Amino acid sequence: MWKTILRRLLIIIPEIIALSILVFLLAKAMPGDPFTGSINPHASLAHIHHLMRINGLYDPWYQQYWNWVVHLFHGNLGMSYEYQEPVTRIVGERAINTLWLAVFATVMTYAIGLPVGLYAGRHQNSRSDHAIRIYTYVTLSVPFFVVLVLGLWIFGYMLGWFPTTGSINTNAAPGMGSVISRIQHIVLPGLLQAFFSLTGIVQYLRSEVIDATHSDYVRTARSKGVPVRDVFRHHIFRNSLLPITATAGYAITGLLGGSVFTETIFSYPGMGLLFVSAINYRDYTVITALVLLFGFLNMLGTLLSDIIMAAVDPRIRIE
Repeated sequence: MWKTILRRLLIIIPEIIALSILVFLLAKAMPGDPFTGSINPHASLAHIHHLMRINGLYDPWYQQYWNWVVHLFHGNLGMSYEYQEPVTRIVGERAINTLWLAVFATVMTYAIGLPVGLYAGRHQNSRSDHAIRIYTYVTLSVPFFVVLVLGLWIFGYMLGWFPTTGSINTNAAPGMGSVISRIQHIVLPGLLQAFFSLTGIVQYLRSEVIDATHSDYVRTARSKGVPVRDVFRHHIFRNSLLPITATAGYAITGLLGGSVFTETIFSYPGMGLLFVSAINYRDYTVITALVLLFGFLNMLGTLLSDIIMAAVDPRIRIE
């Protein structure tokens, strides 16, 4: 198993290289430049050309890519054209905010989705099951950004229950005060993201519970006089959770991808909002760093799902 994991980790290396080249070319193919209107709206064309030249943006793409790789191996991702700060510092600060939001949304997704899916599957065709199915169908048919906008408008502006922008109050006291402020800022976007993400878990888990209920091993246990509660706990519950555990890695990367919408609408200073801002300002160094980071996390998420599935189900243990 460990040899297979190491082999898959080594496969990530050429994938990252291919992704970096693709992202680098796409970023360079974007129209415009990072200097027009961003530093001085009244800057002359000659001054803009001078800035492009001293930053190496007129060099061939392969020369620019090689220079970027050399700096990367020295721990230098370059300077942000928009913020005039090192990219590593900017991405590091935003990554902490995104991590808070992603962890909270992931915990709430499984904390709510698992019991709801199990309940719907165990009480098939009941009123509660019909209500849960209607909820999942409505959620799947409504765009994610609509859910975010409505939630922000109702719970943030109309009711005033949660902060509407930012990640922490500027006047929050150090220590527990800052922690409480961070939690207050991630509750609404995190819950909205979780309620949207748990739909797939609920539907999938409900289907697994129903299939397990009609399986041969459950019928055999029932025919032996095993109580319904014990059958559900030891047979249906355990076997239904196996496929769900394998999706944990994908769920985490999916939440990171969804953070682009969430952070933009809530003006939450995370990697998603930074990515949108970098595209608008043609900040090539930040764009490349973020896309590579997202791609690397997605690859690790896929590997994590395979490892979890092999750990919880010996029948498909990686050899």
